[in-house]
Amino acid sequence: MTAWIVMGVCVASPAWAQSAPAPTHLDSGDTGWMLTASMLVLMMTIPGAALFYGGMVRAKNLLSVMMQCFAITALVTVLWIVYGYSLAFSSTGMQAHVVNWHTFIGGLDRALLAGLTPTSLYQTVPESVFVMFQLTFAIITPVLIIGAYAERMKFSAMLWFSGLWLTVVYLPVAHMVWSGPGSLLGDLGVLDFAGGTVVHINAGIAGLIACLVIGKRRGYPHTPMPPHNLGYTVVGASLLWLGWFGFNAGSAVAANGSAGMAMLVTQIATAAAALGWLIAEWITHGRPSVLGIVSGAVAGLVAVTPAAGTAGPGGSLVLGFIAGVVCFFSATKLKHKLGYDDSLDVFGVHAIAGIIGALLTGPLAAPTLGGFGTVTSLWGQLWIQAKGVGFTIVWSAVLSFVLLKLVDWTIGLRVDDEQEMVGLDIALHEEKAYNLS
Repeated sequence: MTAWIVMGVCVASPAWAQSAPAPTHLDSGDTGWMLTASMLVLMMTIPGAALFYGGMVRAKNLLSVMMQCFAITALVTVLWIVYGYSLAFSSTGMQAHVVNWHTFIGGLDRALLAGLTPTSLYQTVPESVFVMFQLTFAIITPVLIIGAYAERMKFSAMLWFSGLWLTVVYLPVAHMVWSGPGSLLGDLGVLDFAGGTVVHINAGIAGLIACLVIGKRRGYPHTPMPPHNLGYTVVGASLLWLGWFGFNAGSAVAANGSAGMAMLVTQIATAAAALGWLIAEWITHGRPSVLGIVSGAVAGLVAVTPAAGTAGPGGSLVLGFIAGVVCFFSATKLKHKLGYDDSLDVFGVHAIAGIIGALLTGPLAAPTLGGFGTVTSLWGQLWIQAKGVGFTIVWSAVLSFVLLKLVDWTIGLRVDDEQEMVGLDIALHEEKAYNLS
């Protein structure tokens, strides 16, 4: 077991989570790429997720979803600067394989970005760029949860839940995976290059808990609730696909071969998953759908995220296809069988694909399976990955439930029946997406 842990730590996380000599110079190529990657990941939220989710809800709720995406972007930015970056990435008091308070959460020594100057470096890029890059991850994670409770949560409740969830759930998990030697899951040897556990399992499980706590939409599942504008959804999915290159290739924190390979395997896995979902749907339902192929693409993007730094082209092809097929059944058959109302399939796509990707990241990092990691024990690393997945599921599920109940007991989670029937655009914002008169 000790050998597995030591082996795992060597390839456990992106470049930022590994011990490295102190940076001595700024690399303009790395800096240029990371500036671009940061903008690509921000684009995944606004307008990417806003359009992707907005097209799938009913017309009367389009603006509410877009408003939620935009408001979370602003809220998380402020919280990230005030304390988020410090709690996630401060390494003060951390020591490899020593368990203390800072194994689970960072300190406040970098609150309000204390000590940050234009000349501060993180590896070979300005630390300000790294702060911005990681901010875009912190933004999109609570945004993903929107899809589970879409069309029925109060705007005020959404803001409180998102801010509390970022603080209590996201920041500790990011710290435990990515903050370096002395972090809980990092020391264990969990591989997560760009956020399979930190982002997708974390958000997907929170989404499942949210839709269970808040309850089903009025009329679900007997009242038809088809997407009102699949064109928006396709455009949003296309922006997500493009932005994901910043998400995954940017996690190398350099313009190098690792970034190039991460970009390639991201493309391969996404295409394979889109085809996997399409084929499964075609066989099952007798026709392929537009919503299906874009949902499959997102499943592939999610699945390859933790593996992007270590999987090879062949491994990413298999990983993507598996994710596309499995997520088709989890977002359709499983959801209908269990009867939960995950409005836009946050659990069925992000949690399930995230779990598949996180588990298979270990074996696919092995050179014997075409990977570029140093994994020698496939079953050993799979077990380490499983422990990381299990911990993240429990952490997110328990704390998300507590936060949702807290918000519900104080200000209430859900709009009333009349507001839900009228639509959140009018009821909460007194605006309409379409004025056709």
